[in-house]
Amino acid sequence: MKQIIDRLRQNRDLSDGDFLTLLTEIGEAEKAYLFAVARTVRQSVYGDDVYIRGLIEVSNYCKNDCLYCGIRKSNQKVSRYRLDEKTILSCCDVGYSLGFRTFVLQGGEDGWYTDERLVAVIRQIKARYPTVAVTLSLGERSEDSYRLLFEAGADRYLLRHETIVPEHYQKLHPAKMSLKNRIDCLETLKKTGFQVGCGMMVGSPFQKMEYLIEDLRFLQRFNPQMVGIGPFLPHSDTPFGEQSPGSVELTLVLLSIIRLLLPSVLLPATTALGTAAEDGRERGILAGANVVMPNLSPADVRMKYLLYNNKRSYGSEAAECLNDLKRRMEHLGCHVVVAKGDYKYMP
Repeated sequence: MKQIIDRLRQNRDLSDGDFLTLLTEIGEAEKAYLFAVARTVRQSVYGDDVYIRGLIEVSNYCKNDCLYCGIRKSNQKVSRYRLDEKTILSCCDVGYSLGFRTFVLQGGEDGWYTDERLVAVIRQIKARYPTVAVTLSLGERSEDSYRLLFEAGADRYLLRHETIVPEHYQKLHPAKMSLKNRIDCLETLKKTGFQVGCGMMVGSPFQKMEYLIEDLRFLQRFNPQMVGIGPFLPHSDTPFGEQSPGSVELTLVLLSIIRLLLPSVLLPATTALGTAAEDGRERGILAGANVVMPNLSPADVRMKYLLYNNKRSYGSEAAECLNDLKRRMEHLGCHVVVAKGDYKYMP
C-alpha cells in the first residue's frame, strides 16, 4: 500500500486498479502514512497556512428539485428567506473586521438574484474592500451571466459537479437537469477567467466505488483551482431522507488523494465533514485540506439553510468563534492567516 501512495505522490496518477485498492483496502497504518504524505505536499505549496472564507448564505430559495437537498423546491417545510444587499454588506463588514479576506456568497438557484442585483452587490463589496476576494456559489447560469459577474469583480466560482457519471447524476437530480449542462457551466467559468471549484458527494445514494474513480479522473482532466468534497448527509424531508450517510473515513482518504493529484489545489475541510464528525474539520486539515469556511450569515437564518440534517453553523463553525478556530488550527501545527488565499500556480 505504501508503494501505491508513493507512486501517487511521485506521478500524480495511478491505475484504476491502484485507485480501487487505495479506496477499499487501506488500513489504519497506511491511512496515517497517506495523511502524512498529503500534509507534506500541502506544506510544500502553502506552508502551514490555513485560509478562512466567510460564508454568507444569501438565499434558501431554489428552482431545482435535487433529491438529496433540504432546500429543494418541493420541500414545503422550509422557512424561506433572502438577504438583501444591505444585509450582505453588513455581513462583509463584520467579516472584514474579524480578518476575513474572502467572502463566499452561496445560495440556491434563486431567480430573484438577477445579474443586475448581483453585479451591484459585488461592486459594493469591492468598493468597500478592494483587497478581498469574492467567491460565488449560485449554481448554473448563462455564459453572459458569468461574464457579467466576473467583470463586476467576482474572483472565484464554486459549482460542485456532484458525480461525473451521467446515469448516477440522473438518479440524484430531476430529469430537467443534466450533467452535460453542469460540465458546460464549469468549462464556461474557467474560460471566463474565474478560479473554479468543483467536487463530489462521497457516499451519495447509488454511488459505486468505480464512480469515485471516474470523479478523480475528471479532476485530473479539468484541473480546478478548488475542490470541495464532503460526505453525503441525508435530510429527513427529501426522498433520500432514510439513506445512510457517506463515510467520513472515505472522505478523508479522498481528500488526501486529491491533494496528491493536485498539489496546489485549494481544498476545504467542509461543513459537511464537520457535521458528520465532531472533529471532522480538524481531521480534514490533517488529511491535506487547507481551507475552512466559517459561517458569516445572520444568526437568525443559519438554521434555515439546511441542505442536510443537523448542520453545524454555531460554535467552532461560526465566524464569531474565530479565536477558537485559530486555537484549534494552532494545535494541529497550522495557523489561520489574514489573506485572500489565492490558488498558487505551480509548474
